[in-house]
Amino acid sequence: MAEIRAFVCGHPIAHSRSPLIHGFWLAEHGIDGSYEKLDVAPLDFDAFLGDLPATGYAGGNVTLPHKEAAFAAVHRRDEAAEMIGAVNTLWFESGKLIGGNTDAYGFAAHLSAGAPNWTNGETAVVLGAGGAARAIIHAIQKAGYKNIRVVNRTLARAQELAVRFGTGVSAHGWEDLPALLGNADLLVNTSALGMTGQPPLEISLDPLPGHTIVSDIVYAPLKTDLLAAAEGRGLAWVDGLGMLLHQAVPGFERWFGVRPVVTGALRDHVLAGGDAS
Repeated sequence: MAEIRAFVCGHPIAHSRSPLIHGFWLAEHGIDGSYEKLDVAPLDFDAFLGDLPATGYAGGNVTLPHKEAAFAAVHRRDEAAEMIGAVNTLWFESGKLIGGNTDAYGFAAHLSAGAPNWTNGETAVVLGAGGAARAIIHAIQKAGYKNIRVVNRTLARAQELAVRFGTGVSAHGWEDLPALLGNADLLVNTSALGMTGQPPLEISLDPLPGHTIVSDIVYAPLKTDLLAAAEGRGLAWVDGLGMLLHQAVPGFERWFGVRPVVTGALRDHVLAGGDAS
């Protein structure tokens, strides 16, 4: 059987950890395949997609800044991509390019692994209103949450998400945050605040109830100040790396025909930058 090839494309792309994840699974399952980084500039992206059927790739991942362009270009999109408004996974069906979004799945799967009772909650506070927030809100809605409060410094962006996702989703400015935390079952940071090289996320967790689960999609550093504060309060917390690992599962299964499992060995391999055996 011929080698199966897949890719991740973005601009820039050198920082991507996706090849570490998929390379680990290819080796684990003894699959004759490859997963490559491709730096594709925005002006070249449409041509890249047009040439894709002739390249022999089974499909691939799309990362910044191409997720919205991929959404517009594919023949058909899955439900998650439609709701989130972005495509991060490409594959072919009957010669047609199909697009999906696995970010919401990755977030939910990681939370289910690290805090299994998270689906029992009803009220969530989501910090940030960018592309990542859309995926998280979709996942939280699918889990059955009735009250999702989107908090953003620019209120208009939060309001756009409240309109997009409809009933149960409300928009709030940063000044409302202390009052909103008082009955939160789940708190999620979807912003870049607290990431290495970014401004800190300045927030007090004092108003949170003792049962609140705290999640941060940032994974550099692995334990952000938000998660350290949650730990200090004795709250359940979930880091951002697991979302990256779990979101890779559906794509790998589509391209290579095997559904992989996220394990501690994979996590260690990615954290070591691929140097771990």
